[in-house]
Amino acid sequence: MIACKDKSKNESKIEIPTADSIQSADRKTDSLLKIKYFQDSVRLMRRKDSILLKTTQNILTMLKNKNYSAFANFIHPVEGIRFSPYGFVDTVYDIKLTKQKFINEAGKPVQDMIIWGKFDGTGDPIKMTLNNYMQRFVYDVDFVKPEKRSVNEFIGAGNSLNNLELVYKNCDFTESHFSGFDKKYAGMDWKSLRLVFKVRDRKFFLVGIVHDEWTI
Repeated sequence: MIACKDKSKNESKIEIPTADSIQSADRKTDSLLKIKYFQDSVRLMRRKDSILLKTTQNILTMLKNKNYSAFANFIHPVEGIRFSPYGFVDTVYDIKLTKQKFINEAGKPVQDMIIWGKFDGTGDPIKMTLNNYMQRFVYDVDFVKPEKRSVNEFIGAGNSLNNLELVYKNCDFTESHFSGFDKKYAGMDWKSLRLVFKVRDRKFFLVGIVHDEWTI
């Protein structure tokens, strides 16, 4: 009799799930999955940003030291790299070099004169050797130690059109920025350097270097 009584008590505790309770459990599971997906996405984004910032610092150090042979290893092996002297990426006039072309030109005792684009204001051709262009329109200030740096966010903005994201779709970029150097120019002497990356074989390669400054 005691055994039967205990069994009856156990059976009375059994709860039959209702449609509402099942839906509630499903909603809770769905919410937990969404939270986990969001957290995983944030972690992945932070990791990517960290890699891009570290890669940027390494590249800028190479450029500062004019170690162009090491820099060339970051040029995209298929698409090459485009050099843009100003914020507007001119796909017609901005020069594009393959990795091998860059290596060959950098290694010449007497470098060729190359037309890299057009000067802002005059429209005259930017005719320079590779070394001269790199010193004027790539590493013209100490970008290794910028005032600000960002990943996939623009900092510097002037009066020229910024079409980077239209030209380099599905790419990432970093920006190293100085807001200005001489107070008398009231910030019109700002400088930015944007490195544009594209993934190949799970590695970030450069497809573009966009130098930006105040334009007329």
